[in-house]
Amino acid sequence: MLVVAKIGTSSITAADGGIDEAAIAAFCDGLAGLRADGHRVVAVTSGAVAAGLPALGLGGPRRPRDARTLQAASAVGQSRLMGVYDRCLAGHDLVGGQVLLAPLDFGIRAQYLHARGTLERLLALSVLPVINENDAIADDAIRFGDNDRLAALVAHLLHADVLVLLTDTPGLLTADPRLDPSASLIEEILEVDAVLEAMAGGTGSMRGSGGMASKVAAAKMAAWSGVRTVIAASSRPGVLAEAVAGSPGVGTVVTPREGRLSARKLWIGFAVPAVGVVRVDDGARRALRERAVSLLAAGVVGVEGRFERDDAVEVAGPDGAVFAKGIVRMSSTVLAAVAGRRTPDLPDGTPHEVVHRDDLVVLP
Repeated sequence: MLVVAKIGTSSITAADGGIDEAAIAAFCDGLAGLRADGHRVVAVTSGAVAAGLPALGLGGPRRPRDARTLQAASAVGQSRLMGVYDRCLAGHDLVGGQVLLAPLDFGIRAQYLHARGTLERLLALSVLPVINENDAIADDAIRFGDNDRLAALVAHLLHADVLVLLTDTPGLLTADPRLDPSASLIEEILEVDAVLEAMAGGTGSMRGSGGMASKVAAAKMAAWSGVRTVIAASSRPGVLAEAVAGSPGVGTVVTPREGRLSARKLWIGFAVPAVGVVRVDDGARRALRERAVSLLAAGVVGVEGRFERDDAVEVAGPDGAVFAKGIVRMSSTVLAAVAGRRTPDLPDGTPHEVVHRDDLVVLP
């Protein structure tokens, strides 16, 4: 099997905010065990910011919030973090290879193919890729992004069999155990819906940028990629081996869907944030859902928010319910002026499609 295993900041940092080398060593033990069992393995790790803050004299349980400081810390911390991985993997006679990526690398075809080619070559050379987001030059991703989403994109990129998301809880629980002692583990999810997403809640610890909500979102992405996902506790003995083997009770298992989105549509649907809403009439909604056509100006009845050409927008029906997402081909100003017009009546130079079908993802 090809396994993508991701571990979060909260699982590899100590209470003072610094890197917990013993935790990384335990993670590497699990990675090495998978390799020994004949699996191909890719690691996705957080922790560069946490590794850099103490070196800058900014360590402690509450980390800074401004983006520039976090980016500076990641630049300082990335080499320190990778040094720990190199030492731990070397203890198993494994060679680690650092790869820094960002979600945008999956939205541009040339970058997507280049990333896949590099990772496939590393695996062919028996290198264990250690992937992190390129936080030092990231913009939005460092503030609202997370490596859970990146791990799901990597799983799609490499046609992985299993995605394992390691965290500091046993998996998705029926309630917050800090508030409800009777909370129990949800062992299997067949479909990630709005109820489950609400149950997952908000962000995680002060040291990390994710949380259970980001893991459920990543599992949803992986499901649309045809990849089985396991959300489990990093502290569980033998967790990676059990997750790959499908052992009962190892964590929350999210089963894959039968269909598989293209990389670009996965990126559009789940990775890039929407900056506006295009409202359409019922006829346009039916056509988009049933016939996989492009969205034309004639079906548009309203525009919400301000956006430019090539921004991501949500598409909502007459009732306001969002049912699709896509990359728009005209600004909000232009679209508002031509909404409801048939294609022959559009001004010269106006794109015929508001959202082309190749850039549109219809959501369940």
